[in-house]
Amino acid sequence: VQLQASGGGLVQVGESLRLSCAASGRTLRTHTVAWFRQAPGKVREFVAAITWSGGGTYYADSAKGRFTISRDEADDTVNLQMYGLKLGDTAVYYCAADPNPHIATSIMGYEYWGQGTQVTVSS
Repeated sequence: VQLQASGGGLVQVGESLRLSCAASGRTLRTHTVAWFRQAPGKVREFVAAITWSGGGTYYADSAKGRFTISRDEADDTVNLQMYGLKLGDTAVYYCAADPNPHIATSIMGYEYWGQGTQVTVSS
């Protein structure tokens, strides 16, 4: 599975951004999909994940109440809608997928990774 993350950009504090993860080679419908992020000098951290059916989601504390992960069944994509962006959200955001139906919050839980998309929040 090859993943393609898109939608990053430069926004100001408080603004919104929507990231999208698409796959080629296989459908995302049979994969748990997650978003991670990595800021300069920091380890890659879990942001949010969604199960096969889309009925199960899980968020890092930093994302709760501000970010929403969802599936677009028609496009076979997984999106991360981010609201109220903060300076601390600045990072490269990666989507990851794994055929395991259970959500994992560790990078070890995902077999496939996209190339990342830069999100920069400025004041």
